[in-house]
Amino acid sequence: MIFRRRQPFIHFCLLLLLGFFHMQAAQATDFDSLKRLAKGQTVYFNAWGGDAKINSYISWAGDILQQRYEISLVHVKLTDTASAVSRLLAEKTAGRDTGGSIDLLWVNGENFAAMKRANLLQQQPWVTDLPNWQLTDPVALPALLSDFAEPTDGKESPWGRAQLVFAYDGARLTSPPASANALARFIQNNPGRFTYPQPPDFIGISFLKQLLIELSENHPALYQPADMADFDAITAPLWAWLDATKPNLWRRGSSYPQNYTVLRQLLGDAEIDI
Repeated sequence: MIFRRRQPFIHFCLLLLLGFFHMQAAQATDFDSLKRLAKGQTVYFNAWGGDAKINSYISWAGDILQQRYEISLVHVKLTDTASAVSRLLAEKTAGRDTGGSIDLLWVNGENFAAMKRANLLQQQPWVTDLPNWQLTDPVALPALLSDFAEPTDGKESPWGRAQLVFAYDGARLTSPPASANALARFIQNNPGRFTYPQPPDFIGISFLKQLLIELSENHPALYQPADMADFDAITAPLWAWLDATKPNLWRRGSSYPQNYTVLRQLLGDAEIDI
């Protein structure tokens, strides 16, 4: 494990405009009423399916949901959340305003903003109606109320937190780099032994965000809506880092692994060290 994000990122879920279950649930005035309405129904949870442990957790949660509430949870495994957003947009364009194919969606900030602009979210705020919302502390953790600096407006709920960490080959490295600048030196001194997933892959984007946060010294503007007036100045250290390291990346930076699964396989095959 080497350097990590100074602030953990938060996994968010959405209730969607087109879900039949939530059309009925909107009629409920309290959580007990909602449980009665939901009994015997199926919730289609579209979520990234690229991690066995996360998939196992969702399966376990589905079993609990069935036992306690007689609700069936179907995990629709995604490789790219954008594909689910495109499907929702197509359904809305076709006039399908109820009975849609997605009830619940694990989403990142980029896709949340796109769905918000396209009016694909359940219209009424709902997150504070969740019983477990009272167990959160938005004052201590303001990130609960925004996603990539986009206000969630009560239409998105956190369901987990995570940090970006790096695995390395302990047989080849005894002292892995512990900062962005140290990583740049490692790449220069060990050509071809490092790479990262190609954006818009979530892990690839998270890596670039980590670099930007660190290289900009956690600039406050990063937590506000983008302003092109200062964009070039704030992001300049990131572009300089990428330009300097690209020639010494895996395959000289001519191609990148498509996702985290492929990246992990490269490490397992000893093609890279980090």
